[in-house]
Parts: sequence; structure tokens; C-alpha cells
Amino acid sequence: MADVTQTILTVGMPTLAVLVGILVNNSRLTDLRSYIDMRFVEVDRRFDALLQIIDARFAEQKAELLRVEQVMDARLRHLEENR
Repeated sequence: MADVTQTILTVGMPTLAVLVGILVNNSRLTDLRSYIDMRFVEVDRRFDALLQIIDARFAEQKAELLRVEQVMDARLRHLEENR
């Protein structure tokens, strides 16, 4: 009976240690994944904010260029009429 108990302990203890190690590593990998996901969300938020700034500036420049185009068109029309 002592041989059976010793065999069970010899096989069971390392198996139990491996299972505990797997569970601990799984927990740590899950934490790492959530941290990485959080960082990607933060980067996405920053890119979205940057795109909004770029879009706003592009709209301002587009409006300014449209105004310049209208002024140039009016001047050319005036020159053509006075010819």
C-alpha cells in the first residue's frame, strides 16, 4: 500500500504543480491582453482626436481657398467686362 501511495504522490504532485502553473500563466496572459487592449483603445482615441483636428483645419483652408477663388473670379470677370 505504501508503494501505491508513493506512486500516486510521485505522479500527482508534479501534475498538480503543472496545472497550477498553467492557471497562473493563463491569468497573467489575460491581464496582459486586457492591458494591451486598453492601450490600443487609447491610441485609437488619440488618432480620432488628431483626425478631427486635421478635418477642422482642412475645412478652414477649403473655405479660405473658396473665398480666394471667388475673389479671383470676380476680378477676372471685372477685367473681362472692362475690355
